[in-house]
Amino acid sequence: MKRAKIYQGYTRKLIRVDLTRGQVGVEEIPNSLLLKYIGGAGLASRMLYDELEPGIEPLSERNKVVFLAGPLAGTIAPTGSRIGAYTKSPLTGSFFHASAGGSFAAELKYAGYDGVMIEGRSRKPVYLFIHNDLIELRDAGHLWGEMTYRSHELLKNDIGDEGAQIAVIGPAGERRVRFANVIVGGRALGRGGIGAVLGSKMFKAIAVRGTRSIAVADIEATLKKTHEILTIMRGNPATGQVLPCFGTPVLVNANNSLGVFGSRNWQREVFEGADGLSAESMRQKIVVRDKACFACPIRCGKYSVVQEGPYKGYTVEGPEYENIFALGSLCENDSIEIVAAAERECDDYGMDAIETGAAIAFIMEARERGILSVEDTDGLNVMFGNRDVILPMIRKIGMREGIGDTLAEGVRRAADIIGKGSHAFAMQNKGLSFPGHSARGLPGFALGYATGPRGASHHDARPTGERTGYVPRDTIAGKPQYIVKINHLNILTDSMILCHLAEAVWGPVEIKQHVVDLLNVVTGMELTLEEANTTAERIWNVIRAFGVREGLRRRDDTLPQRFLEEPIPDGPSQGMVMSKDVLERMKDEYYEIRGWDKATGIPTPDRLMWLDLPDIARDMQALLVRERGER
Repeated sequence: MKRAKIYQGYTRKLIRVDLTRGQVGVEEIPNSLLLKYIGGAGLASRMLYDELEPGIEPLSERNKVVFLAGPLAGTIAPTGSRIGAYTKSPLTGSFFHASAGGSFAAELKYAGYDGVMIEGRSRKPVYLFIHNDLIELRDAGHLWGEMTYRSHELLKNDIGDEGAQIAVIGPAGERRVRFANVIVGGRALGRGGIGAVLGSKMFKAIAVRGTRSIAVADIEATLKKTHEILTIMRGNPATGQVLPCFGTPVLVNANNSLGVFGSRNWQREVFEGADGLSAESMRQKIVVRDKACFACPIRCGKYSVVQEGPYKGYTVEGPEYENIFALGSLCENDSIEIVAAAERECDDYGMDAIETGAAIAFIMEARERGILSVEDTDGLNVMFGNRDVILPMIRKIGMREGIGDTLAEGVRRAADIIGKGSHAFAMQNKGLSFPGHSARGLPGFALGYATGPRGASHHDARPTGERTGYVPRDTIAGKPQYIVKINHLNILTDSMILCHLAEAVWGPVEIKQHVVDLLNVVTGMELTLEEANTTAERIWNVIRAFGVREGLRRRDDTLPQRFLEEPIPDGPSQGMVMSKDVLERMKDEYYEIRGWDKATGIPTPDRLMWLDLPDIARDMQALLVRERGER
């Protein structure tokens, strides 16, 4: 590990907000931490590991939320200006990290800060206003209960500056829906309930305005490296052509034609109505213009307006592929207009659209199986294909009304409440619902899902290598090694807070040299590729140790019963399944590569010492001794 020095790109300032005392302060982030953890998910995982007592209730005042801008935010580095948010998740019970595009991160850096930590609990609704040296908590009583889009308007009126960037929760966060998120402009931040944690603290929003500049270590080298990466991005088919034209919805037909596009709550992996949800249909029917995030050439965002029908006038930035899957095929809805309206409703209530769609599909299957009656669903005929119930169900969840109150707990807890065998089709891992990429048709990705610290996240591992044929999907040979490399690519880019949609440039299956070069020219770190991989492994192990400390063990690195026991019934991937025996064999190999105890999944002290984590090594040693004693 190189000796820490003063790194550029960072402001090295963190705003700490004590809601209980109603106080704000600014503290310095040590340079040694920046070298060791980079920023973003890496820095936040270390902060929260140190500051949160194990076993705390995520919705208690003892939990904390961290917002961080990465080391590249506010510079010209492509896709580097995402904002990250981090907490102990009320949905999964472990460390959770999420990021979103837009301009919020750049504005925070221009105000002079790398991040904000929210702790304690206010006695009344408040929001945080930041304008360079001015940092103050303000009353949010007039905002409490307002939807997110209206809250943005009211805050900009309060501030008197249209240029202010705002991150806000909605009614779902105020009601502690366990998958409530934060809406940043038109972007959604957080599947794991970050908005619920803020709601439990009576914290409505952050509004920031900045007018300062950012220094980089080598401006000429930064300009040169940025030009090189922009050239690569423009020449790559994904980042130069497909995403600018169609955005993430291009995956609808791609995954459906491969037979890995989940429908009917993952009973099937093809959907006959996919054309109605496709990127081509969306572009023709509702897309008005393309939209880019700060310093991003890709322009994958699609600003859409429903032009006709009962949902005419709905506007949304999107819909994105994952929400088309969750609110579309998963519920047997083939209308892109309804998906757009539904995504807007989710955004306005401030809750994750993937979890929302998965919860509705879960209830549809419960109704199909006769576990629930129409009376149990408040008179709504919540059945597959009945797309007219989707928006009413969203409102019920967002307001925690009737059956929505049960679903607001997430599908794992909803299955606990409903019982009657419903866990068999609660499609989640570690409490997080599965997004729109198959665990049966992509075996390496299935291992990534199972072992991922967030649960069923498509950003701990990635489906792209197997989905595109870059990595064969008809074998499990080499998949544990492949997933380790993908984990390290993802966590390094999540610590730099780079966009994963540019993974074709950053990877796609392991860290590329120019990712490290970009970090070095901006910050002056001088990391080698080998050191960057070691740093990524260190961060991965801090996050794993956080989960282990909260009770995560090998038994939790698994998949839903459907993926383990029911082969894909039809379509191009017919017959594919991830059996428990195969998964367990891959886990053995994965744990061995990682240096984790095979019986428990706990990181071993030897590996943690090698990663320069002596305090965490002591913590894990104590847990291993206890586990072995109990056995």
